[in-house]
Amino acid sequence: MPPSPPRLRRTAGATPTRAPGQPRLTHSPLIRELLAAGGQSFSFEFMPPKTEDEEHQLWRAIRQLEPLRPTFVSVTYGAGGSTRDRTVRVTGRIAAETTLTPVGHLTAVNHSVAELRQVIGSYASVGVRNVLALRGDPPGDPNATWLPHPEGLSYAADLVRLVRSVGDFCVGVAAFPEKHPRSADPDTDVRYFVDKCQAGADFAITNMFFYPDDYLRLRDRVAARGCDVPIIPGIMPVTSLRVIERAIELGGCRVPTALWARLQAVADDRAAVREIGVEYAAGMCGRLLAEGVPGLHFYTLNWSRATREIYQRLGLGERDSGRVRARSGSSAPITA
Repeated sequence: MPPSPPRLRRTAGATPTRAPGQPRLTHSPLIRELLAAGGQSFSFEFMPPKTEDEEHQLWRAIRQLEPLRPTFVSVTYGAGGSTRDRTVRVTGRIAAETTLTPVGHLTAVNHSVAELRQVIGSYASVGVRNVLALRGDPPGDPNATWLPHPEGLSYAADLVRLVRSVGDFCVGVAAFPEKHPRSADPDTDVRYFVDKCQAGADFAITNMFFYPDDYLRLRDRVAARGCDVPIIPGIMPVTSLRVIERAIELGGCRVPTALWARLQAVADDRAAVREIGVEYAAGMCGRLLAEGVPGLHFYTLNWSRATREIYQRLGLGERDSGRVRARSGSSAPITA
């Protein structure tokens, strides 16, 4: 069985004095320290809510997934910074009100360097020290021509350098098992990835994919270039046909013919679609864990059920529960 996800406790001195009514400010551990502690990382990704109902759903999912003791959770950043304030607010609230270690997203598109420094400072002010640095897609049409801000940055590697230059941050970046759609070929894509690592990236999370061998080939190419930055596979369980359609739209993601045929055959049965999607994702996760990946990162779409079902099928909840008691003496419930 894979080892339990590493965790670090926050120290009593990490919470500064605050005025009555102000939120509790904590300083989360750095992801690079959590990964260096050994074992495998299990993490979840959320999106900032747009409405009050979506906010309730987001926090319902967070509270349902919190007992699984993820290594970290991340909050996305809308195209062109469209959700900037909500992303910072939600990420800060996770740091202040939960036991979770948050990672805030940051994109270069449509931002000047001054604006990027302001966002980085906003994260620091709410106790967030982990950032996922992305160049980002053009707003409106992710396949449109990418144009840098006249006072901004052109590459994700530049953004990594900026974040690392302004404070004690841990920086993650994106990786692409099928190569980035804008890269000429896999070797060029790996060269760009290594550039981000040499700029100071501490870890990476991949785009969603459906073929484990694509991830393994990426890992081998990166290792062949002498780069040992941990690359965490990004997993998105298919809970509707729209998930696959969106994946193809955003990145030309390859979908196994057999999987697509099975899903289309039950397209009008949401429960059957979910069952097939969860089954396939769990099988992928099992194969990846057997290949010694540094962890798994689940794209939750602000829902918890599919991720909890995968945990149950892989036995991750039961494993974590036993190891948590052995390590800390706690019998905190682990649900799946």
